Amino acid sequence: MTAKEKTELRKTHILQAAAKVFAEKGFQDGTIPDVAKESGVSEASIYEYFTNKENLLFSVPLEAIQRLSEQIDFHLKLIRGSADKLRAILYLQLLFYIENRDFAAVIMLILKQNRRFIDTEAHHAIREHLKTVDRVIQEGMETGEFRDDMDPYLLRSTCLGSMEHVVTNWLMLGHPTDEELLGWVDPMIKTLVQGIRTENALHQCPFQHIAKPEDLDAL
Repeated sequence: MTAKEKTELRKTHILQAAAKVFAEKGFQDGTIPDVAKESGVSEASIYEYFTNKENLLFSVPLEAIQRLSEQIDFHLKLIRGSADKLRAILYLQLLFYIENRDFAAVIMLILKQNRRFIDTEAHHAIREHLKTVDRVIQEGMETGEFRDDMDPYLLRSTCLGSMEHVVTNWLMLGHPTDEELLGWVDPMIKTLVQGIRTENALHQCPFQHIAKPEDLDAL
């Protein structure tokens, strides 16, 4: 392993530890010493990468959101139909939250309330990630699968807003369960798609033909 790879690996460990500390204790109560203990590095080592605790917090989502975007982009290349693509995005996003619960807690319960986060590189990466949904909706409008009199931004907000509401309950209240959380994918997408699909698309490609979770897992 090269020196650069070791440096990046140590940084990743610090970010993972920070996500765990902040998810469990919150930003106010979580401390740099806590992160140092969790990551197994010295406080001085943490400050080599991050100027302060807030900078560390703001850095937590960047690597994770880039990884999620890469996963979604890969799967979308293998899927035809905008409704199927929307379902894949939602399913993969929820699965990612389940597999990275600390990251989900930092994003949903801490960073969404911090106005200064808006000016960070990580927030820019999240905005770019969300544009994938806009592009899929726009694609559906252009191909005639979706009605063309809808606002892609509002449709994306409706879809992801519903998901965020369910995820927040999952994080704070412990329900739905992980399995039930993924079970929300079809009802949410079905509700959205039935409202925006054209009659022709509904006739040609009924919703029940949309890819199932096991199909995505096999990719």
